[in-house]
Amino acid sequence: GSSSVHFQENLIKEKAKAYDSNEPKKPAGDQPNIYTPLKERKADFLEKNQEHHSTTLQSRSKFRDQPSIGKPSQPLAKSDGKSQSGFHKSWTLLLVLLIVSGVSLFYVLWSGIPSLWDTTLSSRDTQILQVFRAQMKKLKNTYQSQDPSLWKRTHVFLEKHLNASHLRLEPAILLFTAGQEAEKALRCLSNEIADAFAFSQNATTIKINGADKAILDSDTVKLEVDNELSSGFREGKKVAVVHRFELLPAGSTLIFYKYCDHENAAFKDVALLLTVLLDEQSLRKSLTLQEVEEKVRDFLWAKFTSPDVPSSYNSMDTDKLSGLWSRISHLVLPVWPEKGLPVEGCT
Repeated sequence: GSSSVHFQENLIKEKAKAYDSNEPKKPAGDQPNIYTPLKERKADFLEKNQEHHSTTLQSRSKFRDQPSIGKPSQPLAKSDGKSQSGFHKSWTLLLVLLIVSGVSLFYVLWSGIPSLWDTTLSSRDTQILQVFRAQMKKLKNTYQSQDPSLWKRTHVFLEKHLNASHLRLEPAILLFTAGQEAEKALRCLSNEIADAFAFSQNATTIKINGADKAILDSDTVKLEVDNELSSGFREGKKVAVVHRFELLPAGSTLIFYKYCDHENAAFKDVALLLTVLLDEQSLRKSLTLQEVEEKVRDFLWAKFTSPDVPSSYNSMDTDKLSGLWSRISHLVLPVWPEKGLPVEGCT
């Protein structure tokens, strides 16, 4: 642009010089000086071209100095980013509030469920206890020769297990014992207490007779007892009676580790009633419960660890018997003879 202007200026100057050279010279004072206006117009023309050139340069420099068209959008982008950030924060806060509210509501509803469940269990539990108490009352009226402590302890022990408010961490294990004169009472009473316990829960009783297995192989009996107890409890039966526990082959009794353990019993919501018939004719009623327990323990030690006991892979020894005894001797109760019991069967 500047070169074109400069070219125009040179062209004008050359035309002016040519004009001046072609014009005839006249003496001064003969005619008015007409060259003066031409020079003024020439100067004006040059001046205007220079002004136009400077104006063009200024406008170009201003144009260069101005920010590009895209640059004004930066503040808008920032403001848009801020608005979007605020929008996201609002949604995040709303989402957090919804989650907290949902968790709180879920907790309230969930915490209310156990109370409703407990109420249902309490109603059912009350009915079971009422039935069991009624059955035990009938038995007490039938077996009037028994010691009051037998009814009290048996009642409390089994009722505590029936009460669902107590967490059942282990099965209820009772051991009844008697002298030879009370054999029938021992059998009948243990059967009927077990039936009362099962009846209150609308269930039946598993019954195992040690006398029927006395001459069998220890391992065979162990397997049979295991199958009878496992299948019965899985079918919903709630109690088992093992008559004449002392007649079972010694090694087979180790299966009761599985069913009578304090912490790891295979079934925790059941009861097992064991009976032991002592060799002596009768038990003195003056014996304390502690003395009765010691008498049964010594009797089983003699039965299961004597040299006459056949040896096998699972044969009994003192350590094994000690572990077994600690599991089955939760409550040891004596049974006295009863008059009026039928010759065959039990009432």
